[in-house]
Amino acid sequence: MDVVYRLGDSLYLNLTNRCINQCEFCVREYKDGVADYNLYLDEEPTAKEVISKIENPEDYEEIVFCGYGEPLIRLEEVIEIASWLQDFDVTVRINTNGQANLIHQYNVVSELEGLIDVISISLNAKNAKKYKQLCNPQFGFDAFPAILEFIEECKKVIPKVVLSVVNHPMTSIYECRKIAENFEVEFKVREYSHSDNEE
Repeated sequence: MDVVYRLGDSLYLNLTNRCINQCEFCVREYKDGVADYNLYLDEEPTAKEVISKIENPEDYEEIVFCGYGEPLIRLEEVIEIASWLQDFDVTVRINTNGQANLIHQYNVVSELEGLIDVISISLNAKNAKKYKQLCNPQFGFDAFPAILEFIEECKKVIPKVVLSVVNHPMTSIYECRKIAENFEVEFKVREYSHSDNEE
C-alpha cells in the first residue's frame, strides 16, 4: 500500500480509503491504484507516518491531500500535516468532494485557514438530483446544497478555490461552469476515462 505517491512534480497523500460517495466514474471501481502505486490501504496512516514519508516537501511544487478516499474525513490528520508543511516553501492543496461539513456536523473550513493554499472541490453536477444520480452520496439530496455552502465558506479563507467536474455523459459542463462563474472561482474539466489520476 502506498501512503504517498508522486505524479509529475506533485506529491499526493493517501490518508484514507473511506468515502461517502460512490461515484459512477470513480477509478476505485476498476483499479487498485494509479500509475504503479497501490492505493488500497491495509490501515490508515497516522499523521506522523505520513510526515515521515514526505521527507523534504520542497522537493515538490505541490503537496496534495488526495488518495483513494475523502481526505477531510480525517480532518485532524490533515490539519496536523498541513501545519507541519507551513515551515516549507511548498503549495498545499486538498482535493475534496466538499461534504466535510456534513461529515463532521460543523463548519470545518475555518480550521483550514492559513494551512491550505488551494482547494479543489468536485462539483460534477448542476443540481441535487443529478448529483445524487451520478455520485450516490451517503447524504442523499442534502449533499449538493452542502457543497455549495462549502464553496462559499472556502472562498472566505482559502486563497484559491477550484471547482472540478468529470466530463461524463451525465454532467452538464455548461451548467457547472456557470456555477463556478457565479461563485467567481476557477473551473476545471477532468476527462472521463480509465486514466491514471485526477490531478
